[in-house]
Order: sequence, then C-alpha cells, then structure tokens
Amino acid sequence: MPTVAPLDIEGHVVTAAFLGDIPVFAAASGAIHRLDGGEKVTEAHQGLLACVKDSADQTLVSGGEDGKVLRIAHDGSVTELAQVPRKWVSVVAAGPQGAVAYAVGKTGYVRLADGTIKEFTEERTIEALDFAPKGLRVAAARYNGVTLHWIGTTGAPVDLEWKGAHTGVTFSPDGRFVVTTMQENALHGWKLDSKSAETRHMRMTGYPAKVKSLSWSVKGKWLASSGAPAAIVWPFSGKEGPMGKAPLELGTRANIMVTQVAFHPAEEVLAIGYIDGMILAVRIADGKEALLRRPGKGAITSMGWSANGKLVAYASEAGDCGVIDISA
Repeated sequence: MPTVAPLDIEGHVVTAAFLGDIPVFAAASGAIHRLDGGEKVTEAHQGLLACVKDSADQTLVSGGEDGKVLRIAHDGSVTELAQVPRKWVSVVAAGPQGAVAYAVGKTGYVRLADGTIKEFTEERTIEALDFAPKGLRVAAARYNGVTLHWIGTTGAPVDLEWKGAHTGVTFSPDGRFVVTTMQENALHGWKLDSKSAETRHMRMTGYPAKVKSLSWSVKGKWLASSGAPAAIVWPFSGKEGPMGKAPLELGTRANIMVTQVAFHPAEEVLAIGYIDGMILAVRIADGKEALLRRPGKGAITSMGWSANGKLVAYASEAGDCGVIDISA
C-alpha cells in the first residue's frame, strides 16, 4: 500500500481527518497542517488539547490551552466559537444543527449555531461529551456515570449511574445506547430504551489496557475498541446490544497493542492502528486482513477515512503522518 505524501510533523499529532477532499492533521502544538497542493500550516491554538471532526459541515472543532474553542475549515480558515479566559478547554464535541459542546472543569457549554450559549453543571469534572444523533441532547461523562442533558428544553437531566471514573462517551448511531470508556480497563454501556434496571446495564470487560479509541460501524451494528493486542469489536445489532455475546477479535498481534480503530464510512471494514505504528484493514465478514502500513515511528494516535472510503489519513505520537491509498 503506497503512502501518499508522508508528513513529518514536530511532536504529538492529536487528530487526522479528511475535510472534504483535504487531509488535515492537528498537532498538540496548536498547528493545523493540511495537504492542499502541498503542505500548508495554520497556527490555530497556543497548545491544542482536543480536536474532533464535524462531519455535518466538514470542519474541525478544537479546544486549547488558550481557552479558545475554534472551528477550522478545509482551507485553513479559523472561526472563534467561544473563549473561556485563563482556562484549558480539553473537552469538545460537534453536534447536529451546527451545535458545539465544550467543557471546563464541572461546567459544560453548548454553543448553538446562532451563537447562543447554554450552560450546565455537574457535581464532578466533565471528562467527555457527545451529542445524540438526533435532537440537541448531550451526554456528559463524569465520575460515577453519565448525565444526559436536553439543550433548550425544560426536560430534567437523566443520570446514568455506574461506579468508577468514566473518561469517554459515545452514543450509538441509532441513539439507543450510550457507551463509556473507563479509567479501569473496561467499557460500560446503558440501553436507553430499557425499562428494567437489570437489562439496562452493559459491562464490557477483560481488556489488558485502557480503552482510548472507539468507532461505530456505518449502521451501528458493531462497536470497535482499542486496549488489547487485537481490535475488540462488540455486536450491537440485537435488541439487547452485546449482552451475552462474545466480541470479535480482529487483527490479533501477540503483545502489540491496538491504539486506534476507525470504521470505513460505507462498508464493514475496520482500520486498526497499533502502538508500533502499523496499520491493518480487516473485513468484518470474513476477518480478511490487508496491511496498510508497516511499523513506523510512534504509536498511531488518529485515523480518518475519506468520504469515498479510498484514502486513510493517519497520525502518530511522533508526528509521523500521511495518507494511504487503499484503492491502489
């Protein structure tokens, strides 16, 4: 597999993504590198802490040590969405209708497309945020669980309790499940449409390391995760999600940990990035593997597919980045 346009960026790279046809790489330094007829650089933050792709309008949403929340377009132009003076913004999320969420300490904010900012508070530090696929509903991960907030309505917040530190959160594409990564080596899930407390909880344990990366398949039938020497892929197609079912283990390598997972935008194919810089693509249907990148410098920290599913942008903690053409 040829790597098109390898990039050597100084330091840790947080996010690799495609904005339209343009591959972009967000570095921890605050610089946004993009490959658009050559390498171009936008100095966005003084220290970048969090960066996610907003698929709805093909931009990046980022938070930094400078207290700014920015929207970065494919041409490198930067729009300041919010600023929290003298604070670090290390949690951001992109939502429907142009909404963006961010958090500082125990306070969460949702900025609507018209610039209105709604605020909510938790009793503990907000570790992660995610928007439900429909409607302005936000999940805030915290110590001992998750809180679901409806933004702009009077509905009371819903507390999903589970003891322990929850460090990441994601809604399933159909909005029926919420899953968190935990400080311990585990995932925890809640079935939102369950009336019974017994069937509501989903425990996904047995990982040898912390789970840092999650990715849903295109229709939400599968949830892939890092944290083991294989991608651990949980089945979510049934009514009860993964309960009572064993996960798939894809791309198994002895003692070499998976650090990133990213599902193809249209097919049930998973890109798997490892701690030694290697990247594999694995087809769910038959477990068939294709080597996309041999081991390189630094653990893979992010991967993003192009919309047509033919290119994969990748980044590493050593700044070793590039684009792989899987159709070649």
